[in-house]
Amino acid sequence: MKSAFYRSLFAGILALASALPVIAQAQEFRVGFVNTDRIFREANMAKSAQAKLETEFSKRERELVTQGETLRVASEKFEKDAPTLSESQRTSRQRTLVEQDRDFQRKRREFQEDLNNRKNEELQGVLERANRIVKQVAEAEKYDVILQEAVYFNPKHDITDRVIKALDASGVR
Repeated sequence: MKSAFYRSLFAGILALASALPVIAQAQEFRVGFVNTDRIFREANMAKSAQAKLETEFSKRERELVTQGETLRVASEKFEKDAPTLSESQRTSRQRTLVEQDRDFQRKRREFQEDLNNRKNEELQGVLERANRIVKQVAEAEKYDVILQEAVYFNPKHDITDRVIKALDASGVR
């Protein structure tokens, strides 16, 4: 009696297992891919954010370039004049150059940190808006999952163009 039960159970499991592929095919699983790097490069909102950063930081960048050039010229002048300077003059000018270089390096570091922080803020805003658009596209087109990072993806699953167009059409700059 037990063997009949097990045969019946085994036959039921076999029938269910053979039906699973049919069930899985009936329910299509849709996967999409979005390339965030392209969004950051091509979307108008991202381009606008980049232009805003360039405007915001261009003055400080020019000042740093000028300060670096001044320091380079002073250093070259010191190298040229060093053989004719007294020991105390040479030491004094060397100390001044080291202090100027330290100040320049500090300002350059601060500039880079400020720029990176602001860039991250701006890109975060673009990414948040893009993610809302991705969700809208996914819901409208009945995607089950949208990936942002992948080692490989078939281009037919790439929805980046649709996201960029929707982001640009949203008018958010």
